[in-house]
Amino acid sequence: MTDKMNLNEENFVDILCEENESCEDVSDSVTFNVTETVRLDSMVAEFLDITRSSAAKLIEEGNVTVSGKKASKSLKPKIGEEVFITLPPPKNCEAQPQNIPVEILYEDDELLVVNKPRGMVVHPAPGNFDGTLVNALLYHCAGRLSSINGVIRPGIVHRIDKDTSGLLMVAKTDDAHVSLASQIKEHSFTRVYNAIVQGNIKEDEMTVDLPIGRHPKDRKKMAVTDKNSKNAVTHLKVLERFQGYTFLELRLETGRTHQIRVHMSHKGHAVLGDPLYAPNSGKNPFGLQGQCLHAKTVGFIHPKSGEYIEITSENPKYFTDILEKLSKQKGI
Repeated sequence: MTDKMNLNEENFVDILCEENESCEDVSDSVTFNVTETVRLDSMVAEFLDITRSSAAKLIEEGNVTVSGKKASKSLKPKIGEEVFITLPPPKNCEAQPQNIPVEILYEDDELLVVNKPRGMVVHPAPGNFDGTLVNALLYHCAGRLSSINGVIRPGIVHRIDKDTSGLLMVAKTDDAHVSLASQIKEHSFTRVYNAIVQGNIKEDEMTVDLPIGRHPKDRKKMAVTDKNSKNAVTHLKVLERFQGYTFLELRLETGRTHQIRVHMSHKGHAVLGDPLYAPNSGKNPFGLQGQCLHAKTVGFIHPKSGEYIEITSENPKYFTDILEKLSKQKGI
């Protein structure tokens, strides 16, 4: 139909809300030409990668025109017609404190390390303006978080996907934020993950050194590619092999978007349950929805003391339940 414009958790907010600035006067627009005759709301939903109801609301509020004219959501534009979409700014893009329990494994005046549960979004975005980790942290820290990433992502130095569980570093001060971000850039920041992947990996240890960039056809995905990409290095170690699956420890040398998920899929060993990169949209015999991936360890030089600190978390119940099932199958 059209080339999708990926306006997901990350860049929809970037378009609608300029970081460190007021949201009141920010807006943007996009245009595309129709290549297939379908309903306008379905067409807009696919192009913007949003729900059909959200697309319908944009149309009903007069933010979508077809060949220069306002149209109804049920209209089926003709092939070749131009669809123009105005993306209005949100009424309020500043994250608000919410009393949501979070597991803190380390905290001092400069920073904290939080153990994020799978299913929790890191920062507010369309469809998830509350109930996020940032909302919880604003309450827990009484608003005392670094301001470098703006009002929508205060304190957030690095992120993990919604359905990836595990450890995240959060900066309370701007100095701590700069220090931690510098360590990530220089690859001196320790990040170790556990994952269950499909298939059996023959090597006990392996390094995957392949560049990652935006997928050439599906803008929601990343891919191993030489075009508009950045170097990406993942070191993996086999912890245990099961019938059709492998339990891994993965150490990131770089931190590209979806790095582990892309590298493992490219190697033919997609992360179990991964809806984007595993075969059959991640469908699996364990009923797992979302990738079986846990950010287990983070290590860093403390911004003030200069001491190296390493924090490790236990694999969550969803993860250990699957390991237990695989172990029982192994014993058969």
